[in-house]
Amino acid sequence: MSFFDLFGAMFDMGQDPRFRRQDVEEDEPIIINVEEDGQSRSSASSHGFRGPQSPIDNGRPRLRRQSSERPEMRKGTKILLAVLAVLLVVVALLFATARFITDLMWYSQLGASRVVWTQLSVKFGLWVAYALILTLITLFSATLAIRARPDSPDGSTIRVRGDVIEVGHSVSSRTARRVAGLVSLAVGIIVGFQFNADWSSIVLLFNNQSFGIKDPQFGIDNGFYVFLLPGLKLVASSLLMVFVLAGLCSLVTHIFMGGISLTMPVRGRGIVQMTRRARTQVAIWLILAMLVWAGTIALGIFDRLTEQGSHASGATQFTGASYTSVNANIPVTVIMAVLVAVVGIALGVWILTTHSLNEGRALATSVGAAWKAWKLPVIAVSTLLVASVLLTGVWPSVVQRFRVSPNAQEMESQFIQRNIAATSQAYGLQKLKTQQYQATTQVHSGALAQDADTTAQIRLLDPQVVSPTFRQLQQSKQYYSFEDTLAVDKYDIDGVSQDTVIGARELDLAGNDNRNWVNDHTVFTHGYGIVAAYGNKVSPDGQPLFFEQDIPTHGKLTDQEHYEPRIYFSPNAPEYSIVGSAQGSKTKGWEFDYPTGSNGATNTFVGNGGPSVGNFFSRLLYAIRFGSDQILFSDRVTPSSQILYDRSPKERVAKLAPYLTLDGRVYPAVVGGRVKWIIDGYTTSDMYPYAQKVDLGPITQDTTTVSSRAVKGLGSQEANYIRNSVKATVDAYDGSVDLYAWDTTDPVLRAWQQVFPGQYKPLSEISGDLMSHMRYPESLFKVQRQLLSHYHVNQASQFFSGEDFWQTPVDPTGSDQEQERGVKQPPYYLTMQTPGTNAPTFSLTSTFIPAGTSTREILTGFLSVDSDAGKTAGKIGPDYGTLRLLELPKNSNVPGPGQAQNNFNSDAAISTELNLLQSGSTKVKRGNLLTLPVGNGLIYIQPVYVQSSGTTSFPLLKRVLVAFGDKVSSAPTLDAALDKTFKGDSGAAAGDASHADKTGGSGKLSDSGESQSSGPSSHQGQGTLPHQTEVPNANLQKALKDADQAMKDSDAALKQGDFSAYGEAQARLKEALNKALQSQEKN
Repeated sequence: MSFFDLFGAMFDMGQDPRFRRQDVEEDEPIIINVEEDGQSRSSASSHGFRGPQSPIDNGRPRLRRQSSERPEMRKGTKILLAVLAVLLVVVALLFATARFITDLMWYSQLGASRVVWTQLSVKFGLWVAYALILTLITLFSATLAIRARPDSPDGSTIRVRGDVIEVGHSVSSRTARRVAGLVSLAVGIIVGFQFNADWSSIVLLFNNQSFGIKDPQFGIDNGFYVFLLPGLKLVASSLLMVFVLAGLCSLVTHIFMGGISLTMPVRGRGIVQMTRRARTQVAIWLILAMLVWAGTIALGIFDRLTEQGSHASGATQFTGASYTSVNANIPVTVIMAVLVAVVGIALGVWILTTHSLNEGRALATSVGAAWKAWKLPVIAVSTLLVASVLLTGVWPSVVQRFRVSPNAQEMESQFIQRNIAATSQAYGLQKLKTQQYQATTQVHSGALAQDADTTAQIRLLDPQVVSPTFRQLQQSKQYYSFEDTLAVDKYDIDGVSQDTVIGARELDLAGNDNRNWVNDHTVFTHGYGIVAAYGNKVSPDGQPLFFEQDIPTHGKLTDQEHYEPRIYFSPNAPEYSIVGSAQGSKTKGWEFDYPTGSNGATNTFVGNGGPSVGNFFSRLLYAIRFGSDQILFSDRVTPSSQILYDRSPKERVAKLAPYLTLDGRVYPAVVGGRVKWIIDGYTTSDMYPYAQKVDLGPITQDTTTVSSRAVKGLGSQEANYIRNSVKATVDAYDGSVDLYAWDTTDPVLRAWQQVFPGQYKPLSEISGDLMSHMRYPESLFKVQRQLLSHYHVNQASQFFSGEDFWQTPVDPTGSDQEQERGVKQPPYYLTMQTPGTNAPTFSLTSTFIPAGTSTREILTGFLSVDSDAGKTAGKIGPDYGTLRLLELPKNSNVPGPGQAQNNFNSDAAISTELNLLQSGSTKVKRGNLLTLPVGNGLIYIQPVYVQSSGTTSFPLLKRVLVAFGDKVSSAPTLDAALDKTFKGDSGAAAGDASHADKTGGSGKLSDSGESQSSGPSSHQGQGTLPHQTEVPNANLQKALKDADQAMKDSDAALKQGDFSAYGEAQARLKEALNKALQSQEKN
């Protein structure tokens, strides 16, 4: 039986003599004519509705079809449309199947099949379970209603605007059950997806953990709020939907089966008649729904501890139950839950016991009698509505207005103190060490003598500014590239921990002029090598001093026997590559490895980096997935081939651990002779009681994330609990992913470890080499500094007034648009010694200024966090993660970053120097404005870069600006600028103090805008050439001349964009430098 037959059967009125169906053509439309209220048969016939064409037979309406003039659709057209529809479904299923199977192959290759099967089983299981429960209960409800059908149903009559439509007279029980089954199944399948979407709440419900900390209001462990409450609310709301739908299903079925009769005329009162069994069933479903609703309301009591509120002054919002919540909202919620339950039971009992719904009685009752009979439900529902308005809306407002507001500080102090304590716990602020810092602004000779270790490590290279310099000097070919913002890390160089600016030479297919499928997916498959430079010094002409460089890669990081420089997996890797040649093949590998000679070196991937595409079925699946028939037919795809895809490190970690929030920065490190990408993972929650809620998106935005493609803040997500619980690494060669349980005390991580057992490696498996590159994550630090701008105040009375609140300063080096938008200054990695500590440590730093819109920007605080995890395998350094706050006196006059930048800009001497540097076609770029606590005060340091307008130009460090108090100075080197600031002798040496040419050359620029130095230097940053004022022998003189010519050739090659000639000139330059040094050593 078709759907239309079922539908027609439900409304078939053939058993009533007034309703008969004429035999009509199958394609004719149905016209339903009905009798008008109060119209006699004669009046109907007087309107001309007689004869064979009239729909009125003896004054009774019936169904008939009218002939249609539409031409019949041709049979061939119908078949064609059906075939197209089938093909569309088949193609969609084919793509979905290919996607699913290839995803399974991807997880299997990583040894993570359990991850995908766990997710699928949980999601599918929840969907099936909820859909099945919903389907069975609604079908059970409908079946009970069908069985309760009266023997001689009168049907239900609904009169609307004088028309009478009668339904239900001839619906058979068999047909009704079929329709009820189809409807129940459809409802269950559709609504089941809602339950499936919140799968994480359910799995955490069954894998809940204890925090060991109880909330201050109810004394319940915080794990109840984080793990149990979201799942319980989801179950309660889903169960409520089940009972509501079951009740509606029962109600509708009874109406169609005659168990409920409805009459709603335009004039007169309406009539509702219900059989005894209909009343019983409807009453039971109503009571169940109301009881579950009451339970859902009752769970809202606990939501008060995680809701966003505000104290009476409205100046500062805080999370958690306030005085009004505890003394008004929570009691009202309890009352409303009880009231809903009582009203539900009362209405159910009334439906069961009242005689007003009996058949035949409603027509005979008077208005007064009807009111008496319906008084209970009217009063019950009215009471519920009035109580809802008065108790949930009016009463809390009255308490807030007349009780709290006049005494806000006293009333709210207890609850603000709860918020302060919980926020400290939830964001890991307990490790904060605050120190009152009496910062001086007076300069004197030798002031930095006690800070020599810090000044020697001050970073001059801005990782966001020098990326073009890395590209020009180390890119080698146009199909390689570096991220627009490089990373800052630390390495032990010659036994000394050295701040390092580091980047990976990634593959960039956009730079390849010969683009085709073979080149894009089988030839150019990987990047090559790491490039690293000293952070605290540059060459005399302002170029970075590289200690890891070139192709093939060599330097202090990779001069070892086993080093793998190839980078198949990186943030900007191509969509997919097919690697590996046939086993035993004598054919030379076709993967381009690196440029050398006329054709370049080739390579064949030998790792286990992706699923095999050695058989026809696999090739077919991936051809469908990537929409490329070349995968299916190309000879480059051999039985030994693998396909590498989903190659972004962050994407790979996200697929393996979808419940983690990942940091916006991924950085490379050389660990054990391999390049590893390191990613920080966070566990979060928005249900930690009383902890302050924040949106992680906006507070992790700064000028770096706004202007960079490589670095992003966290996505917009409300949270009030966060832990850096996971450190993840992705091997740049084979893409293998390792997840390490970094914070084993985190209950949220422990819960997910139960859901995905065996997914994490213990901390003990982190090698000492890898541990040395685990740094404190920027996004977490930005969240904490945002909270500390208020929560450095730990007394409720001061917090309430807000008079000592701070803010992160706007980045004074940002663009005009960014400063107008108030984009914050990013934190900076620096090696420095904080007052009160014993030695310099690798730290992440930021500053604070007073909150508000005052134009006077003074420094109020300096925040740093120890970011060095140590070098011991399996053990995190004891001070790692310690937050250190230097709090300046309220009467301090130490300039803030904006004021320091303004002092630089307004200084006549500095302005003159910068104007000279940016004359002609050159422009000045200001680097990051660093702040360091040295000399019993705070010093500002800013590198200044100069870049010409040529397409092959790049920034060169030409000046360093220093400010201490109101004293500002400028010099070609940091060492000279420090001495100049502190009356000729700072008492300490900077990292660039060893330059042979302390003035850094003339700093002049050629007419073309390319950098030139007064003395010869290496374009590879190898250091300085020996001075040419004294030439002890002919060999040294010849070597210097050769070096000078090689440098000129390098400049010419760069201007012309001839990287091959540039590489050759650089090789000659290096050879000449070695000869010069050898000659000098002999003398």
